[in-house]
Amino acid sequence: MIQVTINGQLREVPGGLNIQSLLAWLDLPADRVAVEQNQEIVQRDRWNETRVEASDHLEIVQFVGGGKE
Repeated sequence: MIQVTINGQLREVPGGLNIQSLLAWLDLPADRVAVEQNQEIVQRDRWNETRVEASDHLEIVQFVGGGKE
C-alpha cells in the first residue's frame, strides 16, 4: 500500500496502480470523471500509462448532469 492524497484526503491505495486501475479500485465511473495529478490534468488517453506514485496529490472531479431544460 502507498499513501496518496485524493481530493484533499490522505488515503492508502495499492501500489502499482495506474490512473485507470485507481478509478476502478475506488469504484468511480471512468466515463464521468476528470483527473488531475500533482496539479496537471491527465488526459484520458494517458490513464493506462500514468502511474500513481506514493505522495501523489490527485484531484478527481465527477461530472454531474442536471440543470434547466
